Amino acid sequence: MQGIGPPLATPFDASGAIDEAKLRELVDWVESRGVDFIVPCGSNSEAELMTTDERSSVIEIVADTAEVPVLAGTGHPGLQETLESVDNAADAGADGVLVVTPFYYHHEQSALEQYFTTVADESPLPVYLYSVPAFTGVRLLPETVGSLSTHPNIVGMKDSHADIGEFIRTQQAVDDPAFRMFIGSANVLSQALELGADGGILALANVVPEVCSKIYRRHEVHPERARRLNSEYVPLNTAITAQFGVPGLKYAMGARGAPAGHVRSPHLPPDAAAKTALDEILESLDVD
Repeated sequence: MQGIGPPLATPFDASGAIDEAKLRELVDWVESRGVDFIVPCGSNSEAELMTTDERSSVIEIVADTAEVPVLAGTGHPGLQETLESVDNAADAGADGVLVVTPFYYHHEQSALEQYFTTVADESPLPVYLYSVPAFTGVRLLPETVGSLSTHPNIVGMKDSHADIGEFIRTQQAVDDPAFRMFIGSANVLSQALELGADGGILALANVVPEVCSKIYRRHEVHPERARRLNSEYVPLNTAITAQFGVPGLKYAMGARGAPAGHVRSPHLPPDAAAKTALDEILESLDVD
């Protein structure tokens, strides 16, 4: 895995069922716009609103359709559910698994380290750590990541702290140049790339995958131009994440012609004010 990967939105129909046809169309849509891999069943996929069987079905559909590698989200609050989902992802044809920190309960770092070690011991696929404290209330400290990075089957991490200082400290704690570090916030993509990130797993890549890809490819040759382009898309990224969430994300995708489908309950479609705000941002960016 390297480059840009969207945590792929899951299209649902009006009844809340997975829309397989639109999901396949969406895989083609993001691939044709330059993404390097795809991440089904991530946070922006509404994975926590799906059953284990539904997640497996989504992963299988994406893996069957995609020509790029597939990094499947498989994390749950409990170990047994996670191990089951990891095995299901392997059976479905995924290339790696992205495992979020176990959440709901508070866990000490020693418990998190033991948990991820067990997952990695049992997983038939390479394991990528996923720390997203804004959603889970649980963070992987840099020292814990450094220790876990020595496991032969833990090969990378998605860091969604949106904190460059934390990203740097985590990099410094990892003593393995082959360990893949992905930033989870498009607002700091260019900064993370300059610091050695291997790419980004970005909600924004669902809406403007070609722009995220351009930032990634431009930073090596024209880092200042990459920073300027990145800064132009901070308002859109903020709107589809912190401000309006998944409903805003799917609305913006639909405005660009992506087959995003409906949101799943308890999400509600964005209201008129949110739609107006998103339309104005998209118009200001002059995206097709």
